[in-house]
Amino acid sequence: MRRRPARYRASARFYDLISAEWPVYRAGRIAAINLMELRPGDNVLDIGCGTGLNFSHLQRRIGPSGSITAVDTSAQMLSQARRRADSAGWHNVRLVEADATALDADTLRAGGGFDAVISTYALSLMVNWPRAMSLMTVVTRPGGRLAVVDMQKPIGRARAWTPLARLACWLGGSDIDAHPWTAVESTLTDVRRASLRGGHIQVRVGSLTQDS
Repeated sequence: MRRRPARYRASARFYDLISAEWPVYRAGRIAAINLMELRPGDNVLDIGCGTGLNFSHLQRRIGPSGSITAVDTSAQMLSQARRRADSAGWHNVRLVEADATALDADTLRAGGGFDAVISTYALSLMVNWPRAMSLMTVVTRPGGRLAVVDMQKPIGRARAWTPLARLACWLGGSDIDAHPWTAVESTLTDVRRASLRGGHIQVRVGSLTQDS
């Protein structure tokens, strides 16, 4: 992944406080998970899970009969994710320390694949994000949903906030011009879209065709 290990080792314990989650980025997670229309019992893969900020939103949908497999390259971020899961009593969370651009699909598949896969603000951290996107597609069951949430420069009247958006992405190690959600547009069907915070946050959710 593109993520800079030293930076995330140092910030993992405080990431939730300094990441502008509540005022800005939480909205993208909620929009994506709503659009995914998850059901109780679904098995979900979370690529680039960080400290597990998606977990509570996913758990409300899938319940204890579902499962979350969460992948991240940072042991420190996964440690915070484990604390989050343990403190909430979520026993259906499996954590995998790995680089999603080099991970073998067979090590992730659970019972033939996942019902849904999500990546929030993570693909733009990776130099070779198309490889991670390919992994996400391969491990999704036919008919399953795949969600990508990421960032771009604000648009319209919100363009005035572009310097702040660039700074936020630079501090996190993201490429604001990566636009990984375009892969959802070009490869999946029944694509659902959301554009939030002046277009800075882009959400795409698509379905894998039944004959894939």
